[in-house]
Amino acid sequence: MESDKRARVEAWLRYGADLELGPYYRNRVSSSPVVYTNQPVVAPLAEPLQSPIAVAARAAGTSSSLSLSPTTPAPKASARFSAPVPFAQAPSLFEASDRIKDDTFQLIRETIGDCTRCKLHKARTNIVFGVGSMKAKLVFVGEGPGHDEDIKGEPFVGRAGKLLTQMIEAMGLRREDVYICNVVKCRPPENRLPEKDEITTCSPFLFRQIDVIRPKVICALGSCASQTLLQTTQGISRFRGEWFDFRGSKLIATYHPAYLLRNPSAKSEVWKDLQKVMGVLGLQPKRK
Repeated sequence: MESDKRARVEAWLRYGADLELGPYYRNRVSSSPVVYTNQPVVAPLAEPLQSPIAVAARAAGTSSSLSLSPTTPAPKASARFSAPVPFAQAPSLFEASDRIKDDTFQLIRETIGDCTRCKLHKARTNIVFGVGSMKAKLVFVGEGPGHDEDIKGEPFVGRAGKLLTQMIEAMGLRREDVYICNVVKCRPPENRLPEKDEITTCSPFLFRQIDVIRPKVICALGSCASQTLLQTTQGISRFRGEWFDFRGSKLIATYHPAYLLRNPSAKSEVWKDLQKVMGVLGLQPKRK
């Protein structure tokens, strides 16, 4: 190898060693061939690859905002890697959202205050925080309040809410046994879908609520809630009824009750999804 090229390679290897990446380039072993298909990858689920800056920060005993998984320990120089991690197992970037130690619903509500952070506040009547048990094993997440919810200050109290209540009772539960909330806490005008900036502004409060409750299962109702939690732009029909990991809980997406009011034939598909939830929670359907 020419001397200048050799010097550049040695400098690059020293750089990797400084970041404790030595085992990565010295001890890689062969793995099974990767088979590529035209099947879509729905949502990343396992541990992410760490950025070099994040690894270096942990090695120095400092923190880095670029770490995709702050709870993942830094690899030691003596560690040996048996095979690269498939990209399809990486989690949603929302997993990196910082958890607030000793957080409570009261602190979250106080932080929200008389919120004016996005334009949705201009036409709202009430902030719709959420309702139900703070010890719930099951959390339902919708997209945002409608007219009835805006007036009452409680999620899912209109026609779609009554259907959701029937769904909950069919699972052998009561509304007060679960927790119900939305991606945004103020009503979008004319019941339109929340816009990207509104979701970005409001969804961190939803994540804090989930962190406080620590439910066993999260049921995302409709495309907006599902896409927000899974950080995907794919339509809900592509991944409805499948299980995902989200912030320590199991997450499943299904159709929104408002969609069922327009498309009653889809109720059987939603019931299949709810039966999966019941299986995880050890519930029996309500006897008629």
